[in-house]
Amino acid sequence: MRPAENIEKLVKNINIDTNAKIDEEVLDEVVEAFEKSKNKKSAATKQNIWRIIMKSKITKLAAAAVIIIACLTGLFFWKSTGSGIALADVLARVEQIKVFRCKGSFTMTGQIAPGKPYHWEVRYTNLTSQEYGTKVGIEKPDSSGGKILFAETYFYSQKKTLIKIGHMEKKYLRTELDDAEVERMQKELSQYNDPGAFLKEIVACKHKSLGRSTIDGVDVEGFQTTDPNCRGGGSGFEDPQVDIKVWVDVKTRLPVRYESLTSGLDQMGNTMSHRFVMYDFQWDFPVAAAEFEPPVIPDGYMVIVDKLPGPVNEETAIQSLRQCVELLGKHPESISVAPPKGLQSELDKSESPAATQLKEELKGLTEQERVDRLMDAGTPMRCLFRFYVGLIDDRKDPAYYGRTVTPKDADMVLLRWKLDNGRYRVIFGDLSIKNVTPEELAGLEKP
Repeated sequence: MRPAENIEKLVKNINIDTNAKIDEEVLDEVVEAFEKSKNKKSAATKQNIWRIIMKSKITKLAAAAVIIIACLTGLFFWKSTGSGIALADVLARVEQIKVFRCKGSFTMTGQIAPGKPYHWEVRYTNLTSQEYGTKVGIEKPDSSGGKILFAETYFYSQKKTLIKIGHMEKKYLRTELDDAEVERMQKELSQYNDPGAFLKEIVACKHKSLGRSTIDGVDVEGFQTTDPNCRGGGSGFEDPQVDIKVWVDVKTRLPVRYESLTSGLDQMGNTMSHRFVMYDFQWDFPVAAAEFEPPVIPDGYMVIVDKLPGPVNEETAIQSLRQCVELLGKHPESISVAPPKGLQSELDKSESPAATQLKEELKGLTEQERVDRLMDAGTPMRCLFRFYVGLIDDRKDPAYYGRTVTPKDADMVLLRWKLDNGRYRVIFGDLSIKNVTPEELAGLEKP
């Protein structure tokens, strides 16, 4: 028997007759009990309330019914912990914060092939203001134990502008965004710098209290979830193992530290783990607009102005694939071929008429002119990339096989993603399209 049927049967068997007069009598007794007890602070107060209310036979039966139903349906989810902290209250406080600063780190470890261990780590500082925007500085540890400034990101949602500075590649990229890209960028950044987004995930999943402890001299209470649905369903891992913890200041009810560890097999069957940490939080302090201004473009840095490729959808993605074949003579090997450098590398290997013409145009241009022309020619690739990233953000289980699938492979999967009905949308090598079942897809993707 289903839980709902159990509850219905239980309620029917209680056999309490109610009417307006009885309801009024019950309410009067509850109000009277409250008035008699509301000014008392001792432990006996609750006992008095309960004793007065339970004098009525009607309220005894009604209270029993309510308690049983609540237990069966899980209505007591607001159960407090030893310190009385509920994560929903913490989330409500964080959502009122207008400015915060924190530090963090992200580490990937594992094995990319038998006998080939992998380790990649970055550390970052984040400053976010609802009024001025977000700035993130990313550093990489060097071999001597120091740090190297790896990249900087400046995101201004109100100005619809994104600036990325790659110090290793000496690139200064500026992108003017539309409303859809602003929303996508906010969603992307929230995966790494939004405490509210992390708390929402934990609150939505089964979690438990870890009790009291001390972090950096602050009394905290910890919470933990191992629900694999947290952090985006395991970040693309197969059979993911998830361990997420957050520690909250018992006085301020604000996060002090956040840790997320996700491990499992990637799509290639390699063992990997991702560890993400946020700490050293500062909340609601004065900031000025000048703190969010990007630095002056350093000498020798390539300036790239990224113009949005227009609407990004299935139709424009297929059109972009056609344009790539026309220019390169094949599908792009990677979904993330980024102009200008990535496109130049692809052009060097192409002998198509369009590629030959473009290479002639590039002769004699200044370095900045070459960059601008390659960015313009790479618009189809950027459109394709943005379409694919959107599929990832929407958790559509996308996959791209441009490295092995050619325009002549009419029966091989070039690009696929999951539909809301559980089937898959497939673009084949010849750019024909078909919806298939998961079982059919498994057969198509067989090596």
